[in-house]
Amino acid sequence: MTDDTVPIWLRPERSGTGRPAERSRAEITAAAVVVADRGGLSAVSMRNVAVELGTGAASLYRYVASREDLLDLMIDATAAEYRLEEPTGNYVHDLVSIAEQAYAIMTRHVWLPELVVTRPTLGPNGIALLEHVLDVLADHLVDGPAKLEIFALMNATVATFARNALAESGGTGSAQAAYLAHVAADGRHPRISALMSTMPKLAGDVDVRRRAALTAMLTGLLERR
Repeated sequence: MTDDTVPIWLRPERSGTGRPAERSRAEITAAAVVVADRGGLSAVSMRNVAVELGTGAASLYRYVASREDLLDLMIDATAAEYRLEEPTGNYVHDLVSIAEQAYAIMTRHVWLPELVVTRPTLGPNGIALLEHVLDVLADHLVDGPAKLEIFALMNATVATFARNALAESGGTGSAQAAYLAHVAADGRHPRISALMSTMPKLAGDVDVRRRAALTAMLTGLLERR
């Protein structure tokens, strides 16, 4: 395999050439997360990360070969923020607890939901999270592939909730709601009109509705045999 096909976690911490180590991969990753939290994914570049660290961009390539590697490291770094508590034996409860942690992490790092959907990545921290989910489901009758599907669908669903929440807070959701209100008022889409007329009553506590939706989805997935 060529070097760029080997996961970064299986490569040496730094290139064997160049000056003695001045940074660690963890420091570079942490700086990249700061850059992304402040300016979004578009701000993440070797140059900007180097500025955050007070060094030159060329020096970072001794530790991280590309921006793609950097994104993988950033995704995995956020997985260290989970609290992996002892399973209770209540499968759905434990999975929803993990999903709610995921939602908090994804809304804290506004760049993360997009990467969860478009660039699913498992590094050491992600592997620890997957191992925990498999531990939660260890005694459940669904088979191995189904357990992996549950893990993937849970992440993708939470990312969708997070993206919607971030869009709403950024104003995009308000524009979409205004257009839907216009469509509902024109009378040509009766089912949309009926739906929109109930929205104020159905809105309620968005956190409660999200947990209820996750509970229903995970319950359905776990009922498969």
